[in-house]
Amino acid sequence: MSLKSERRGIHVDQSELLCKKGCGYYGNSAWQGFCSKCWREEYQKARPSINRQASLETDRVSKEFIEFLKTFHKTGQEIYKQTKIFLEAMHHKRELSIEEQSECTQDFYQNVAERLQTRGKVPPEKMEKAMDQIEKYIMTRLYKYVFCPETTDDEKKDLAVQKRIRALHWVTPQMLCVPVNEEIPEVSDMVVKAITDIIEMDSKRVPRDKLACITKCSKHIFNAIKITKNEPASADDFLPTLIYIVLKGNPPRLQSNIQYITRFCNPSRLMTGEDGYYFTNLCCAVAFIEKLDAQSLNLSQEDFDRYMSGQSSPKKPESEPWAPDACLGVQQMYKNLDLLSQLNERQERLMSQAKKLEKDLIDWTDGIAKEVQDIVEKYPLEIKPPSQPLAAIDSENVENDKLPPPLQPQVYAG
Repeated sequence: MSLKSERRGIHVDQSELLCKKGCGYYGNSAWQGFCSKCWREEYQKARPSINRQASLETDRVSKEFIEFLKTFHKTGQEIYKQTKIFLEAMHHKRELSIEEQSECTQDFYQNVAERLQTRGKVPPEKMEKAMDQIEKYIMTRLYKYVFCPETTDDEKKDLAVQKRIRALHWVTPQMLCVPVNEEIPEVSDMVVKAITDIIEMDSKRVPRDKLACITKCSKHIFNAIKITKNEPASADDFLPTLIYIVLKGNPPRLQSNIQYITRFCNPSRLMTGEDGYYFTNLCCAVAFIEKLDAQSLNLSQEDFDRYMSGQSSPKKPESEPWAPDACLGVQQMYKNLDLLSQLNERQERLMSQAKKLEKDLIDWTDGIAKEVQDIVEKYPLEIKPPSQPLAAIDSENVENDKLPPPLQPQVYAG
């Protein structure tokens, strides 16, 4: 029973609605009587290996952070103290919206950077390393609370993008004008590495590490273009290729990772440097995929709709010969796709003719019915009742007094 029942005037025992753990929030039968927060904690307790791994990683990051701050002497002690205070404050702010938590984190970055500049007189090179270590320490601890939280629609967006990319599986490099020739073994290896890097982004916990995966992916793309064209790649070549890599790799939780980086990454990395440039291009690639239409691929709307619905797929041009070392399985796959496309077109023609025949039969039936109705209206059939009722043969004749007497049998002598 839910709170809606209580609002409608139905008596509800509050003790049955409260979380079994006694946290004060309402439970849910889908979560075995726990609230969402406590159920998640209980679920994590049931997975000790994952908790142990996360705990080991947290301990390792904490030791690295403490060792790094020792090089700053007194300033390092102040930074460590401020960081602990910030983490405790964030622990009590989990009920805030993710935007408010993001704002608190960004304010903390700014305050720490100002403290290092004014009090610590830290040079810019060392400042960047310090901010990276601070981000790594706090975000390793906050990751499970602020990545794809339940209070946002990040998961819904992830599923929408994933479904969209799956529907666009038929898009070819030629449609996107991608200057990459995957028949070159070295280029094919670069493409595989780029896809691996963009997928690996989801396994990282720190925004900077996620950005590093995007940067490695982008550099592999530039190398693939350079090998194909035998000249340095341009920005105009990079974005279409990145779009193709995203379509081909379909990275998990893509929108959640983008939102997580935007909300909690050190702002200096997003506003400057190659990490920020490559991240901006990734955001543009995702936006392009979400709005991709027939015009974007130089296709007719009819062909685009057919490809999106799965009714047919782009055919390999017959004039384009297969490479001698082309995989036989790939060749057979394209032949099967062509055959399926032909069968699909034939089926569509048969369905069209069947629908036309059905319509003709309906029209013919309606026409006959109308003609019959017109004839009936023009020549109405009138059935008049008989003037005198006919008596049945075996009925008693009421007028037998007027009849002659019946013949009497006579015997004749022979």
